[in-house]
Amino acid sequence: MWRDWIEAARPKTLPAAVVPILVGTAEAKRLGFFDWWPVSICLAFALLVQIATNMANDYYDHVRGADTPERVGPERLVASGRIPPRQMLWASLGIFLVAFLIGLNLVAYRDWSLLVVGVVSIVFGYGYTGGPFPLAYRGLGDVFVVFFFGLVATMGTVYVIVGELTYESALLGLMLGLLANNILVVNNYRDRETDLKAKKMTLIARWGRNFGLAQYRLQLVAAFLSLGLYVSATGRAVHAIPFLAFPLGLKLASGLERTVGAALNGVLAKTAAFLLLVGVLLAGAVLASS
Repeated sequence: MWRDWIEAARPKTLPAAVVPILVGTAEAKRLGFFDWWPVSICLAFALLVQIATNMANDYYDHVRGADTPERVGPERLVASGRIPPRQMLWASLGIFLVAFLIGLNLVAYRDWSLLVVGVVSIVFGYGYTGGPFPLAYRGLGDVFVVFFFGLVATMGTVYVIVGELTYESALLGLMLGLLANNILVVNNYRDRETDLKAKKMTLIARWGRNFGLAQYRLQLVAAFLSLGLYVSATGRAVHAIPFLAFPLGLKLASGLERTVGAALNGVLAKTAAFLLLVGVLLAGAVLASS
């Protein structure tokens, strides 16, 4: 049972929650600010919101017919019968509630604006596949990922610690959001046929797999262009260290084009690992200059 719930959290996708907090913390340290307490709260909040979003996604994709035996992705816990639908739904809502309560510590630490950020993050996390206007079913999942798992998470971490929103943190957030969204691109690329049948109109469901291949490459290049702007803004050559990983990203993009079926699950895992690698290199480079 516990293995089922751990699998429902989708641990391979969690770097998308961890990396922005890691990089945001490094950026705050570069600016001369650091405190373990808000960092730990930011990390806990981000992880809980993503886990709850993943579980809500498991439930709603089953209810809306997107998870079927034809799907070639990893087995979903509700669709397979391993976790009852209502248990999954209530678990996701309970974790969202815990995330909200933990996030209140950030309000006490910094200011009330973070209450708005936290509530909006939770509402949109639930609304990714749930509610009357599910974002993922209307081609808005990509916007959600870039905005919340990139800009909000990174800039929010810096704001909590430093007390300011900065141009540099926006560049870092955009970079990480674009790389995180490549995880979603692979997911949608793999599931195009079953998404179409369920009327889950992702961008790739609408415009085809060639669009997905182009989107993956474009987001990869745009992410590293954002890093280039960050290096220019800080004037520190050490911040360019993550460019060493760029050829690996190009290799992943080529691999996506040559891969079909269940083998795409490996590309998805490698794309998540690539985000983690870039995040660690970036955080290390930023800390080295602090």
